Amino acid sequence: MDLMELFFTSLGAAVVVYYGVKLLLFSKMLYPKKWFPLPKCFFTFMGEWAVVTGASEGIGRAYAFALAEQGMNVVIMSRTKVTLDQVAKDIRDATGQTVKVVVTDFTKENVFSEVEDQLKDLNIGVLVNNVGMLPSFIPCKFLESTELDQTITRMINCNVKTIVRMCKIILPGMVNRGKGVIVNISSGIASFPCPLYSLYSASKVFVERFSQGLQAEYKDKGIIVQAVAPFGVSTRMAGFQPTNMLTLSPEDFVKSSLQYLRAGDKIHGSICHTVLGWLLQCIPLKILCADSMQNGLHDYVKNKLQSKYTPPHEVQVLKVQHINNLE
Repeated sequence: MDLMELFFTSLGAAVVVYYGVKLLLFSKMLYPKKWFPLPKCFFTFMGEWAVVTGASEGIGRAYAFALAEQGMNVVIMSRTKVTLDQVAKDIRDATGQTVKVVVTDFTKENVFSEVEDQLKDLNIGVLVNNVGMLPSFIPCKFLESTELDQTITRMINCNVKTIVRMCKIILPGMVNRGKGVIVNISSGIASFPCPLYSLYSASKVFVERFSQGLQAEYKDKGIIVQAVAPFGVSTRMAGFQPTNMLTLSPEDFVKSSLQYLRAGDKIHGSICHTVLGWLLQCIPLKILCADSMQNGLHDYVKNKLQSKYTPPHEVQVLKVQHINNLE
């Protein structure tokens, strides 16, 4: 009887300690400027240039603006020259910083030799790997994806291969200088199996594990590598949902996430998304993966899309259910 009492007492103490530590970590997230302070010239100390992929809109555009506002020159990369040129003009007009435009389609093969030539000899202190795509705007089962073979290739090229190749291009310079920041954009749905977005969520798991591995390998070189896994951000990929407590604007999300650069190798980027991540991890997987949840998610997204005005270009994309959402 004494042994059982000791066991349950020890178990209870362990639970208290575990949740006490989690509460302490959460309290730190409430005061990032106190617990994870960044010097005033932190970003410009890292290097003269920042490189942002998928910078034509959404989160990528917001990162490009935020880093330019910190005094960095910016290389913005995406596939649409007209949009990139406008973003470059907006950044120059607002900040006075130099902006270099690199037009490339990361879903295609063999684009990185040209990218490397464009970035050659630049003192790059920050890399933001933001570019990504959904296989289908409306969630669907893996085998129901339109043009599945092509979708697999484009998804892996964009969401997986790009992050590795961009790090291969830029990381050596950071190692030589002994400083640098790499921010890799993952997704909150990488925290658990996500039916109907199986391929997308799996690609974002790769982003997290690759980032965490790089951080362990190169942190002693003075380099910060961090995976940022947001939930709701009002972008094209999210159907431009109205902003609220859980769905942030790209600008607000980026401003928040940059405050947590020293908070670890994976963050959700904001307090509300951190809490949401913890809550979702408490829900049994049987519930999250139930058929009723899958059907509900499918109907919710479909109804949301049908209830709002969709620009002509997006209508065409939705018809083939194959969005190349390079944000």
